[in-house]
Amino acid sequence: MNGLSLSELCCLFCCPPCPGRIAAKLAFLPPEATYSLVPEPEPGPGGARAAPLGTLRASSGAPGRWKLHLTERANFQYSQRELDTIEVFPTKSARGNRVSCMYVRCVPGARYTVLFSHGNAVDLGQMSSFYIGLGSRLHCNIFSYDYSGYGASSGRPSERNLYADIDAAWQALCTRYGISPDSIILYRQSIGTVPTMDLASRYECAAVVLHSPLTSGMRVAFPDTKKTYCFNAFPNIEKVSKITSPVLIIHGTEDEVIDFSHGLALYERCPKAVEPLWVEGAGHNDIELYSQYLERLRRFISQELPSQRA
Repeated sequence: MNGLSLSELCCLFCCPPCPGRIAAKLAFLPPEATYSLVPEPEPGPGGARAAPLGTLRASSGAPGRWKLHLTERANFQYSQRELDTIEVFPTKSARGNRVSCMYVRCVPGARYTVLFSHGNAVDLGQMSSFYIGLGSRLHCNIFSYDYSGYGASSGRPSERNLYADIDAAWQALCTRYGISPDSIILYRQSIGTVPTMDLASRYECAAVVLHSPLTSGMRVAFPDTKKTYCFNAFPNIEKVSKITSPVLIIHGTEDEVIDFSHGLALYERCPKAVEPLWVEGAGHNDIELYSQYLERLRRFISQELPSQRA
């Protein structure tokens, strides 16, 4: 998230402030796209040609066929074999934006699919290697999407678009792949907690994982803020109590972007929270490097969720 100068803060709160403007100032850092979605012609009489490294063919059972073209900036770390487990396609949000989607089939017959809302300043191309590694280790498939204005998604990033984007991704996962809500784990990281918590407050799913979550935009900019004002962007603190699915909160105690107090506040307000993971010494972008990160996720998914469903 960007730091704000005194003049910018005065401008935000004297103009008068509005959620969209606060959100844009605090949150959105779309990177230069590291991939593109290329429509693939239907195969002729001779059949389809093999896709070269860096491209892949989307599911033939879905309307339209697409190839994923990765640039060097995506830093893809796997071979063609792993690349072939990825399917890509665009869908459209209720606000008219094209939303790029990615489905990673990490484990045949996986019990759960993780609907992953990534953090800031990255896109699907940069996250693809991470998704393959995470899904393989958790024995889950991964479904993700790019926010409006990120990657190959159209439009501009805004709070309202975030909510429409995840709705479009949720509908695509449920209808295109036939995944039922009780098999979907909503996972969000940093800014991705915003659409995830909004969706989770409206739909029941298998579980929710909140990774380095923020309570609200105002509380990030002004840590002493105690109330949720009408112009407060990203009011997660007001939505967490409405989540009816089990919630695992993960936060680093030395988070320099979203203070650890945000994770604590959400945990205390969440009625469905399970034992959280507070990673001692971890910051905002390095929690995945700590061994307890995967250990806690595995225990939550493989042991705690099945016992709650029994």
